[in-house]
Amino acid sequence: MIFRSTYSKPILLAGNGIRTSGAVKLLHEFATKTNIPVLTTMNAVDLAQDDLHIGFIGTHGNRVANMIIKECDVIISIGARLGIRQAGKDTRNFAPQADLIRCDIDEYELARTIKEDERKYHSDARDFLQMLLNEDIPDYSEWKNKCLEAKKLLESYDKQPGNMAVEKISSLLPENPVVSVDVGMNQCWCAQSLHLKGYEGRIHISGGYGTMGCGLPFAIGSSIAQGNAKSFCVTGDGGFQMNIQELETVHREQLPIKIFILNNHVLGKISETQYFEHDGRYAATAISGGYTVPSFQKISEAYGIKAATLGSYEELDNYKEWIEDDEPCLFDIQLPEASFLTPKIKFETGKMRPELDDAIISQVKNVLRG
Repeated sequence: MIFRSTYSKPILLAGNGIRTSGAVKLLHEFATKTNIPVLTTMNAVDLAQDDLHIGFIGTHGNRVANMIIKECDVIISIGARLGIRQAGKDTRNFAPQADLIRCDIDEYELARTIKEDERKYHSDARDFLQMLLNEDIPDYSEWKNKCLEAKKLLESYDKQPGNMAVEKISSLLPENPVVSVDVGMNQCWCAQSLHLKGYEGRIHISGGYGTMGCGLPFAIGSSIAQGNAKSFCVTGDGGFQMNIQELETVHREQLPIKIFILNNHVLGKISETQYFEHDGRYAATAISGGYTVPSFQKISEAYGIKAATLGSYEELDNYKEWIEDDEPCLFDIQLPEASFLTPKIKFETGKMRPELDDAIISQVKNVLRG
């Protein structure tokens, strides 16, 4: 037996290995059958969408997901490498109250020990999930509802304008969309706040490759792979400039790609480090440090693609027809220059920044422990 019936607060941690193994439907079947809450890694955020959506863990993960990890009593990790961004610098602080069950096809990943008493299964994710489905596992609806209640308590915290822009984009997308995300702050905002309708949508993220500029090429490939179907691209002003010339491909092939630029006029992740760690000494990352941004609307229109510059993400409501039609378009969404990523787990201390009031933290913990 893999699962022990003595567990009261289990978590299934889904990694991208589940998709690689072709086990996505098995994951959804298991989650529906047992109501065990599903958390994900950043690379696998699209595996738990719609009513399965709680969040992803790690450095820039959703606060509620990281708090649930602290309170659960077992983690079933499938196809997730549990690298330093998920498990932290000091792995003794990772899921301190939980047993750890790890399934991975890569024996060298399993060779790294996260917890001394962890149970390791060198197995394909598909085979492992099938074994779990064959076991008699009780229903954990009550525990899942506590996790969802904790999520609701925290939903108004940690929101930057970028998160709110992504939430607005989410609300306007069709069921099961294919969304390609660039590298930078926009990637983290999307991992935190892009909540898709349906179970079959995709969020393409480059993950550990960190390939800044990948958003538009990903969207082009996604569209062509589906027979020139509609796809969506969320990118930043920095990443978009790295492959801006591919607008010609979009125009020439008349691919119905909808491009959303989250434009805060800075190279966000680097400028944030310079702000917090180097007294705001920006070097080629912000306007004051020599970084500039062109008029994306004019450039898009020069390529023959309709475009709009929006002073706020709220203005997207005025362009529903553009989002729904079968033509390419571009939205240059203005965000404040001082846009940060929150929460963030400090590498040195393992603590989340910013710290919330003790009252709300205690309230969330009481719900999860109740």
